[in-house]
Amino acid sequence: MADLFSPMSFAHGGPVMKNRFMLAPLTNSQSHPDGVLSDDEFRWLTKRAEGGFGLTMTCAAHVQAVGQGFPGQLGVFGDQHLAGLARLAAAIKANGSVSALQMHHAGNRSPKDLVGTPVCPSDDPETGARGLSLGEVEQLVEDFVAAAVRSEKAGFDGVEIHGAHGYILAQFLSPELNRREDRYGGSVENRARIVREIIDGVRARVRPDFQLGLRLSPERFGLKLGEILETTQAILSDGKIDYLDMSLWDVMKEPVEEEFQGRTLMSWFTALERGQVRLGVAGKITSPAIASEMLEKGADYVLIGRAAILHHDFPERSRDAAFTPTPLPVTAEYLRNEGLGPAFVKYMSTWPGFVQAPETVEA
Repeated sequence: MADLFSPMSFAHGGPVMKNRFMLAPLTNSQSHPDGVLSDDEFRWLTKRAEGGFGLTMTCAAHVQAVGQGFPGQLGVFGDQHLAGLARLAAAIKANGSVSALQMHHAGNRSPKDLVGTPVCPSDDPETGARGLSLGEVEQLVEDFVAAAVRSEKAGFDGVEIHGAHGYILAQFLSPELNRREDRYGGSVENRARIVREIIDGVRARVRPDFQLGLRLSPERFGLKLGEILETTQAILSDGKIDYLDMSLWDVMKEPVEEEFQGRTLMSWFTALERGQVRLGVAGKITSPAIASEMLEKGADYVLIGRAAILHHDFPERSRDAAFTPTPLPVTAEYLRNEGLGPAFVKYMSTWPGFVQAPETVEA
């Protein structure tokens, strides 16, 4: 298990991760309606930093008001968010964890009751989202970059660009959803242009050792694995990001597309030439044994989601190779003791089999 506890540095500098455990960016619906950090979200994240995560990442924080993806989402689109973000970054770092903010825009996945008419690379009749104008795409790039600058000002060690899970950047990558005829549509290179421009913009406007990550998912939401591999290799070859975070749904699964089957989805990405970029994987890593196996199979670090909800100190518990998380379902009280606020507990209750139903008292 020693590899899990070896430090990990990044190509552009900044603080070193003390181990190979990164807290996955997890939706928790705990912040205020205007995107300002709440005490509950502060407690949830800082408790994970206290629990030994080498890097503690926020939930997806939206870079435009119209990009909100869920109720109680953390915001990074205005200076009204700075004070809360600064408090959070300082507390994460005080606990010996690297601090990162994930930058996000939900695109056509934004609920209408939160944003009005959602936006998308192209008109999307299924969701009622309207296509962005060229000027609005350019503004979207600027707002991602501005969010990174704001995060640096707040004291974070770095940011991650959320390009996964069918949100707006993944919508640009999708040949099904992106039917644009300008420089942001058409070829694979054009559809990936927005991601490359955000990376270039962030690098140009933050300090040299500000860490920059990118989250991608290679399947679902109209994505083609071959195209994602091509795009990923080009970004890795540029060497402008510090880490790539591949959200694979399940690190053991094979690809959906038949032509890529016969090996794990993860193996297609560990085989890419990554240079100095660190590669992490996420998807059902629920024990130290699985985490260690992922490093043996070529990942540099692992992202922990559900297991981190169940155990704020999952990294420290993983010093015991035989450790396995508490079995599901767990009680609401159990989750409260692990630092989840009422809104997060309620959200987890929507996950089948996660939270034990309260006992009913017969009259």
